Amino acid sequence: MYSSCIQTSSTLVLLPVPIFLWSRTTVALFKFPLLSRLCALGIIGLFSQLIGYKGIKYSSPTMASAMSNLTPAWTFLFAVLFRMEKVDLRSKSTQSKITGTLVSILGALMMVFYKGPTILSTSSTTPSSNESLGSSLSNWVIGGFLLALQHILYAFLFIIQTQMMQICPSELLIAFFSCLFTTVVSAPVCFIAEPYLKAWRIRPDITFIVLTYSGILGGASLGIIHLWCLRMKGPVYVASFTPLTIAIAAAMSFSFLGDALHLGSVIGAVVISIGVYAVIWGKAKEEKMREESSSAGTKPLLQDHKAEDP
Repeated sequence: MYSSCIQTSSTLVLLPVPIFLWSRTTVALFKFPLLSRLCALGIIGLFSQLIGYKGIKYSSPTMASAMSNLTPAWTFLFAVLFRMEKVDLRSKSTQSKITGTLVSILGALMMVFYKGPTILSTSSTTPSSNESLGSSLSNWVIGGFLLALQHILYAFLFIIQTQMMQICPSELLIAFFSCLFTTVVSAPVCFIAEPYLKAWRIRPDITFIVLTYSGILGGASLGIIHLWCLRMKGPVYVASFTPLTIAIAAAMSFSFLGDALHLGSVIGAVVISIGVYAVIWGKAKEEKMREESSSAGTKPLLQDHKAEDP
């Protein structure tokens, strides 16, 4: 329910965008290739959120943040399949990206199947609260697989958004229609899940503040920045920054939710981070080699030009 409200808030914030940016050129771009991707974006985005909420319920926020490190690996695999990334098995950059992908997946599996002893826990943590956070082994495994599936869908969303930016290179328009289509898709599902209209009343309290804040910053502002980065740097580069959520989520869940920190989470997070940063290193080396080859190709022309000047 709140997810639909956030998307609606983002849509209302971005509502003036098509009024000022709409033109005959943009109308020509909104054909089946773009509209089909917008529909897929709304459907996949909705189900990825629902799966993610269930995954957090069965596991923990720390597990969710650590599993988010799978997004760069899956994004790289999808980028290769959709020919957004070149693969040369003889180059060190490609070897690093492939190795990092496999290592990060191994770390995620380690987090799922090995929980380990408790390293840190708050004094207020009780067995009942642990159970409510999904501390049993079966729930832990189910939550891990759900979170892994969520970030596979997130990686696919990166590819779809990059393709949309190639069709219509306007972050504001794409952000508006993405929020609009997600709202249209999620609204019927939310009404089926919560048919009572009284539950949809938003009172002027902390709930209204959170929904407004999430709609303006989370859905609108961050969505525009995210799309701009995808257009400028591509999906692999953007997805490589997701490991930053580990430290933040671990500190927040331990401090505010009383969630215990387990050895398996620490080891798995370290292994995942090593794999992710191997992908980042390979991507950086690939871009450096591309810049060097382009500069080397232009250097003789400059030298010939200087030689002809006298």
